[in-house]
Amino acid sequence: MTPRRGLPEALAPVELSSAQRARAHMLASLLLDYPDAAWFARLPELRGHAEALPAALRDPLVTFLTTAQDAGADAFQRAYVATFDLKRKCSLYLSYYATGDTRKRGTALVTFLEAYRAAGWEFDAAELPDFLPAVLEFSARSDSEVAEALLSAHVEGIEVLRAALEGMDSPWAGVVRTVTLSLPPVSAATRERVLELVTEGPPVETVGLSFLGNLAPFSPTTSQTMKEPS
Repeated sequence: MTPRRGLPEALAPVELSSAQRARAHMLASLLLDYPDAAWFARLPELRGHAEALPAALRDPLVTFLTTAQDAGADAFQRAYVATFDLKRKCSLYLSYYATGDTRKRGTALVTFLEAYRAAGWEFDAAELPDFLPAVLEFSARSDSEVAEALLSAHVEGIEVLRAALEGMDSPWAGVVRTVTLSLPPVSAATRERVLELVTEGPPVETVGLSFLGNLAPFSPTTSQTMKEPS
């Protein structure tokens, strides 16, 4: 029997204006992407945006930016791949936490696409539509309740990701922490479900997924995520 691990403390949401939430989600979207040369080049600009947020969100973001700049591109890129590509509980694909590599994953991905379209957007990226940076960009750029509902529906996965990153003292934990702080409070039932996922991990059945290609956790790419219909 696998011993149950504890969760990080529940975080009380920070009261944010719509503009502040959009800023926080766009920053998190950019900072959770693969740290290539372009990513490092924009860090000074992103620091300025981070410093305009309330302290609870500003401080972990500024700390992360400093850590990244001090580490340098090569070390940070290796750490990114080791974290998000090789650890099941650090997946950046939100539906993975609920469905794992099971036949239900395809339906979950279609749901994300339909959510984008319901808000008047088309998903146009090399990534899968449940990629957390893409969902956060959607939230930042869309003036729609659909984005908030999409994130709220997957708060369990976000909390599992935060728990895993905090447990390994990852620099990216601070970025995911700001996402948690920007979302509605997590219920007791949700926290119990998160604890189960932290302990057991996502489902691992792989039957019926060949038509979707490789659904393993993150293969680093950088691309535009969404476009409005013309």
